[in-house]
Amino acid sequence: MALETPCWLPSRTVAFGLVILLSACRSTPRPGDQLARSGDEISVCGSLFHTGTKVILWNDQGGYDAYRPHRRFEPDKAGPSEAPDRIARFGSFRGGIPEAMSRRVREGGWSMEDLRQVVTKVVIHFDACGTSRRCFEVLHDVRGLSSHFMLDLDGTIYQTLDLKERAWHAGQANDSSVGIEIANVGAHGDLEALGKWYTTDSRGTRISLPMAADSGNLSHDFVGRPARAEPVEGRINSRNLIQYDFTVEQYEALGKLLVTLRRIFPQIAAELPRAPNGEVLDRALGSDEELLRFRGILGHYHVTREKVDPGPAFQWERVLKAARGAE
Repeated sequence: MALETPCWLPSRTVAFGLVILLSACRSTPRPGDQLARSGDEISVCGSLFHTGTKVILWNDQGGYDAYRPHRRFEPDKAGPSEAPDRIARFGSFRGGIPEAMSRRVREGGWSMEDLRQVVTKVVIHFDACGTSRRCFEVLHDVRGLSSHFMLDLDGTIYQTLDLKERAWHAGQANDSSVGIEIANVGAHGDLEALGKWYTTDSRGTRISLPMAADSGNLSHDFVGRPARAEPVEGRINSRNLIQYDFTVEQYEALGKLLVTLRRIFPQIAAELPRAPNGEVLDRALGSDEELLRFRGILGHYHVTREKVDPGPAFQWERVLKAARGAE
């Protein structure tokens, strides 16, 4: 077995009177050499961080690029169809920060140190679209919005923006949060709206995409199944809802992503919004001040009474346990 040594050592070394040939020295990268990614990294302020799960960046083949001014699926057209005169789908500045920090960011961009003081929460959404491909089409091409991450049915994570950017996904929480859109058709008032998305086979409930084009990068042999076979009923922001659970692959990938985000951003606590009885809060937080103070993981419905995502089927305690990792 060849002995690997630092490149600054001479190629021959004398030790105990013996000449040892050290031939496994790493060569210095040359201009033009390609630097490969392992495929599990997310980007924060231009630096890459491992997650332990599959990640496709916005500038990867097959990625979804929220920086692009043109529509992803109609590339000859620019702004979103609902606001054609608006080009950007995100912002580079975050509000509510100290004046000295604001000046630094506006003059030189975000540093990791500054961003770590600002990002305090993760907002979880269901995309109501069913797949990440359709989610990006609706967010970017139609509505002119954005989210940092999309999590597809098979557990693939798509990062659409560097986390230094202020994505447009959760109103007043945008300044202090990272947004994650999880592929799921969503929660509804009755089962009828879910019928075209779910069917059964010999193994139980499975996801059935209404249109093959919506599958995006999902492999043809992938079969998505909700983590629980039966639909889940619950009440959120005073609305009675029913929803099928997310996939096991999504829960596993989300847990690894949250562990990563909490290591990068220490102010994201392993906490959920709680009611006085200790249960996860089933409504929006009581005030903007309460939302501002919160540090941790929350749903879009905790931000505003107008939303119900990620829905009653989302397993908050399971996700919280995963987010805590090995702590």
